[in-house]
Amino acid sequence: MESNNAQPPAAADAIAAAARYSRYLQRLLSAHPTILPTAEVEHPFTVADMHVALAAENLRDDAALARALRRLRQRVMARLIVRDLSGRATLDEVVITVTHLAETSISTALACLHADLASVHGEPRSATARTPQQLHVVGMGKLGGAELNASSDIDLVLIYPEAGETDGARPLSNHEFFTRLARRLITALNEWTEDGFVFRVDTRLRPYGDSGPLVVSFDMLENYLITQGRAWERYAWIKGRPLTGDQRAALLAVVTPFVFRRHLDYGALASMRSLHSQVRHEVERRERSDDIKLGPGGIREIEFIVQVFQLIRGGREPALQQQSTLPVLHVLGERRIIDPAAAAELRSAYVFLRNLEHRLQYRDDQQTQALPADPDERALLAASMGFADAAAFGAELARHRNAVSVQFEAIFAESDAEQHPLAGLWQDPIDPDSAAQQLGNLGYAGGAELGRQLALLRAGSRYRQMPAASQRRLDRLVPAAIAAAATRRNPDATLERLLALFEHISRREAYLALLHEYPHALERLSDLMSASPWVAQYITQHPILLDELLDTRTLLAAPDWAALRMALRKNLDTAAGDIERQMDMLRHFKNTQTLHFVAQDLAGTLPLETLSDHLSDLATAILEEVLRLCWQGLRQRHCDTPCFAIVGYGKLGGKELGYASDLDIVFVYDDPAPEAAENYARLAQRINHWLTSVTAAGVLYETDLRLRPDGAGGLLVTPLASLQQYQLNQAWLWEHQALTRARSVAGDPRIGRAFEELRSRVLCMPREPAALRSEILAMRRKMLEAHPNTSSLFDIKHDRGGIIDVEFMVQYLVLGHAHAHQELTANSGNLALLKTAAGLGLIAQDPAGAVHGAYRRFRELQHQQRLAGERFARVDARSVAQEVNAVKTLWLALFGAAG
Repeated sequence: MESNNAQPPAAADAIAAAARYSRYLQRLLSAHPTILPTAEVEHPFTVADMHVALAAENLRDDAALARALRRLRQRVMARLIVRDLSGRATLDEVVITVTHLAETSISTALACLHADLASVHGEPRSATARTPQQLHVVGMGKLGGAELNASSDIDLVLIYPEAGETDGARPLSNHEFFTRLARRLITALNEWTEDGFVFRVDTRLRPYGDSGPLVVSFDMLENYLITQGRAWERYAWIKGRPLTGDQRAALLAVVTPFVFRRHLDYGALASMRSLHSQVRHEVERRERSDDIKLGPGGIREIEFIVQVFQLIRGGREPALQQQSTLPVLHVLGERRIIDPAAAAELRSAYVFLRNLEHRLQYRDDQQTQALPADPDERALLAASMGFADAAAFGAELARHRNAVSVQFEAIFAESDAEQHPLAGLWQDPIDPDSAAQQLGNLGYAGGAELGRQLALLRAGSRYRQMPAASQRRLDRLVPAAIAAAATRRNPDATLERLLALFEHISRREAYLALLHEYPHALERLSDLMSASPWVAQYITQHPILLDELLDTRTLLAAPDWAALRMALRKNLDTAAGDIERQMDMLRHFKNTQTLHFVAQDLAGTLPLETLSDHLSDLATAILEEVLRLCWQGLRQRHCDTPCFAIVGYGKLGGKELGYASDLDIVFVYDDPAPEAAENYARLAQRINHWLTSVTAAGVLYETDLRLRPDGAGGLLVTPLASLQQYQLNQAWLWEHQALTRARSVAGDPRIGRAFEELRSRVLCMPREPAALRSEILAMRRKMLEAHPNTSSLFDIKHDRGGIIDVEFMVQYLVLGHAHAHQELTANSGNLALLKTAAGLGLIAQDPAGAVHGAYRRFRELQHQQRLAGERFARVDARSVAQEVNAVKTLWLALFGAAG
């Protein structure tokens, strides 16, 4: 938080100046002239200081306890007021000091009062295990957020773990014991005495409010939240923080699922909008527009902005599960959930308004946020904020409040409530011919069929069984979708895909709410649905990706792999022990990044080679985390860091992955420990399970493990020495072909280096040219027989003159000449290796250039076919005749035969 950089006045002058402003401080100094020694002004009032002050008191009874706590408050507030008004204290210090005063007062009072009650009735114990029970005081609101203001109320919820009774001579039920304890605690803090009060206590946030019991058990709280918890209580419990008790983690485990939903919860926007509307109405009714907390552009609106995003995203982003406003606001800006500039504006406004709030309360120690109407009071207030006059202060205040209002309206403004012009196509029972004609007028070719689909969706059981709120949202979305799809190049297909998505998410209110609250997301969705049936199916299968459509800058930004890896690891570690959640996190990470690449691909900003690099880097990042988590999850581990690596072959090895590519992987270890083979076999099985298991978020990757020594019949994990012996002495030529596109992608770097040395050594082995040529041709014939094409179309990958022919030629050049030209062992991809071979004079430049261009074209066509949702990458042979001829020409030059 911000601090005052001006040189503060001397301590005595600071005390005098603060007393001129604060009538409360004047009264304290008059009643207790020695309450604030000059030397103490230079130092914050710490928790340790508070404990020392209370330790010096004889807390023999309730009266002595009350007196000690109130005198401590007087000392703390006197010093704090002077430090703040003289520029010595930051906002951080003010709110933390008052929070620590509350925490210390509560814990001290609770310990004394519990001991006193237990001396009469015994210790409360659970009915089952007879374990001791403690009262858990939960701080809510600003106390829970560790951001109490100078004259705060404190909102408390009082909870005990289990039913039972005390073990003394005069037993009480646990409920009765803790009820008595709670009443005495409230009295100790709240009651006015000749020394004032400590904190005003409010317990109305408990289950059932004023009509409910003062204390509740964990079970009662959980049952209430599940069966009756309301939207405003989710908002309130965001800041719930247990301050006392030995089962705080168990208590948070009850509350957290109620507050933070595991899915994105855009329905929270409507709930928070409604809650704010009630607050605004009350402000207007009481004519409190000058209230800097509840009025327009006030503190509450900043809190609403922060907390709505906590409710929406907190279940998926643990960094948002904090109670304090400013740290969460920082995360929102840092992760671009809201614009960073907007986050900075809100932060500046929050600091200004909270500092102002404190000065309003220092005047008379009143819980007020209302600006004074009296001009002289306004002038004093302006001076305390460091302004020359009330006009300058008023202008700065208006600037901050206006900035907050602008951001608040941008986030909470409800989408246009007027009925859409096309609503009749969806909501009114018009005859099919009229519907078809109206759709035709919009540019749809199959108006009759689309009209039938709309009628079926509206009459279907899914729509009829939807909650009323979801029906209303869908009623708004469908007409908007009809209008959006009509402007795309293929309106019929686009609308069909949108309707299929709507039907799929019809029971997921959060996704309907997202598209309803953010119309621009529907426009981006329509673009993607129009561009590719594969993309449409991908989004429909993973609707959580709709959230990624909200910010074009993030969607189209190049990946920062270091930051992405760090964020992924941090999120995974927050879910330690929850395997299902970690598996879903990995899948969501993959799906999210893939959608980013798709959007950039369709926008024309991502060349195919770069896309393949990104998809390969994504797979590598995921494999690293899967390996780490699977090793941590093994019950029996003989070392902290496994001497184990994952080797990628094929498209992964050559960094040529596509959107739906399998992973060809081999597991290698180098560890002399007796239990290594067994442990690493378990590790490999676990890794494969994590990759291939189907969860609610889908599959990470399909895998192919057959490239290990001896194929499917061999061991799942291979010792490095065995792999070396096998590759040098026993491997088939096709296995050496596979090595041309292989690399260590995850795990022990030492094994990775050893594998690369082995790979280079194998590829550089001298081979008799005629025998090599013969084996390559025989293997090519086998592959042709395994992938027959009986259609009239050209199979880009498998037919003669296609991708596999290019790959075989490159492999032939590497295996035949790497012994003389080690640069051919570089795993730089087929295109780069063609250039290298031509540069070395192994093939002529012109044929090499023609095949280079043909290979790029084939891969682009293959990619387009994938996006078009085609099962096979096949095209009209005439469209690629030139490319096919170029490949066949070079093949003939190298092999002297058609194969």
